[in-house]
Amino acid sequence: MSVEVLDGATIVSFVEDEEAFNNSIRNRFAHLDTDHDGLLSYAEMMQELKSLRVFETHFGIDEKPDPEELASVYNSLFVQFDHDSNGTVDLEEFKAETKQMMLAMANGLGFLPVQMVLEEDSFLMKAVEKEFTAKAAA
Repeated sequence: MSVEVLDGATIVSFVEDEEAFNNSIRNRFAHLDTDHDGLLSYAEMMQELKSLRVFETHFGIDEKPDPEELASVYNSLFVQFDHDSNGTVDLEEFKAETKQMMLAMANGLGFLPVQMVLEEDSFLMKAVEKEFTAKAAA
């Protein structure tokens, strides 16, 4: 993990760079698709959702969430990705939902830069790295 500065434009630039964004999506999808069938099951997606730890920390301090509430939230998130409701998430569904979530984050951040703690392999870190590389080349 590292602390990085980003704003909405950082994320939008990454998402709009189809080559960089699609490559990151394909790599993450391949990593999650442990049985290599080209689809993400609920169990495979759970690994990604659990790694976010969104509901398990409060200001960096682990909390013990209600297991039923946590399961309900994870199920709702999976359903959000499973656009055709067939019980699996294909690459296009994963890409479309990730893009929508990233753009929603960008919209929420707006134009003011903020410091965030980012996981090394996260999509947000990829956005920051892309922006850094572009500025270094300029």
